[in-house]
Amino acid sequence: MTKCYVSYHNITSSLGFDSATVFENLKQGKRAIQLVDDASRFYKPFFGAVIPTETLNSAFQILKPNKDFTRLEKMLLLSLSKSIKASGIDLSDRVGLIISTTKGNIDVLGNQNQFPQERAYLSDLGKIIQNYFGFKNEAIVISNACVSGILSIAIAKRYIQEGIYDQVFVVAGDLVSDFVISGFNSFHALSDGPSKPYDANRVGINLGELAASVLVTSNKHNLSEDAVEILGEASCNDANHISGPSRTGEGLYRSVKSALAEANIDSYTIDYISAHGTATLFNDEMEAIAFNRLGLEHAPLNSLKGYFGHTLGASGLLETIIGMQSLHHNTLIASAGFETLGVTKPLNIIKETASKELRTFLKTASGFGGCNTAALFRTLT
Repeated sequence: MTKCYVSYHNITSSLGFDSATVFENLKQGKRAIQLVDDASRFYKPFFGAVIPTETLNSAFQILKPNKDFTRLEKMLLLSLSKSIKASGIDLSDRVGLIISTTKGNIDVLGNQNQFPQERAYLSDLGKIIQNYFGFKNEAIVISNACVSGILSIAIAKRYIQEGIYDQVFVVAGDLVSDFVISGFNSFHALSDGPSKPYDANRVGINLGELAASVLVTSNKHNLSEDAVEILGEASCNDANHISGPSRTGEGLYRSVKSALAEANIDSYTIDYISAHGTATLFNDEMEAIAFNRLGLEHAPLNSLKGYFGHTLGASGLLETIIGMQSLHHNTLIASAGFETLGVTKPLNIIKETASKELRTFLKTASGFGGCNTAALFRTLT
């Protein structure tokens, strides 16, 4: 079976516009979560992480655009342009493009938006990104709730192993919008302060926005210094409820189990877990149950939602990149907001950022509709 790697990447976020800067800010414990009170964009104040409009627009001018783009398109184009440039790859017909997003250009449906409402179609978003860079192949849009980012890496790997592409660029992004705020607010799931994944005093999620991009490739001769091999991946739906996860963690359990089987490794070889950790009661409890069923209760674990908020379809890709940086720098990032365990099963939550020799990590994600995805990565050095 063809080996696949995750390589050149970028994060465009409220904690920085490149992956190295973002990781350094995480090491210093900086959190992007704050009270957002911007009546020009949002119908109510909330705790979350948004990219300042002026900062985004200024950075986007580097691309010297000759037409107007939506806020999300600017984020995606800016991030992907940096990953493509770093890779030095010519966009031939053997190079694919996958776009991961949960809601896409949902903000164009608002009354004050200058763009036609048709811009909200995910297929249109795909064409805009494809045509801007000149990809020879049609963009594939993955929109499977909050597992979309990590699922996109898995799908890129499968395309390469099936011989359809040699390399695939994946770019992911989502906005904080009134639509998303009102949706989570209707579930009474929004936190009235910075979120605390797995903590006894957690009350809900924060929302965040960012874009991230990576190259998935089979070419081991053109890799970034922090590139990782994809050892195994799997996705499973627990078919429990449209918004509530399985109480037994069945879908997540089966996803990780299948990923381990493909990787042909045992769970005890996992050096740390980059978990989903939304800081909601049901999600965190479900994950704790699933990880204990897998014998992973002792593996160091963090959630990055306390730094960036929940970035929906971008979260899995963002957290994979941070995992790559963690392996490269042999550094475990603390799970922000955590103090006292608030789930019924034991977990080894990372309380303080610390140095540790790392080789393999597990990335998991779970989302609405009962979807679950897991992927295992290993450093090349």
